[in-house]
Amino acid sequence: MPSTRREKIEAMLKDEPDDVFLRYSLALELASEDAVEPSLEILESLARGSQPYVPAFHMAGQQLVRHGRIEEARRALREGIEEARRQGNSHAAGEMAELLASLGAAGEP
Repeated sequence: MPSTRREKIEAMLKDEPDDVFLRYSLALELASEDAVEPSLEILESLARGSQPYVPAFHMAGQQLVRHGRIEEARRALREGIEEARRQGNSHAAGEMAELLASLGAAGEP
């Protein structure tokens, strides 16, 4: 019987492997366990899906910033802003634009 939140999500994903929210939830759990690369892989697949999942761009950007990968974060956020606007999600676009602006010249030579 699954005991951790991650195990519960993974068990549900066996029944619903294409469930976007479950996949996103697993990415968040992996991030909380500091499993950065597996988390980013899931977020990338969600961002590149047939219907890109806008929160995946924002979460990827946040994780990349936390780990000092500023240029990658900028790229994820710019793509996310573009996709959010394309989907008519101005709130998400605004949040990502704020995070992008907060980076300023961080990580630049």
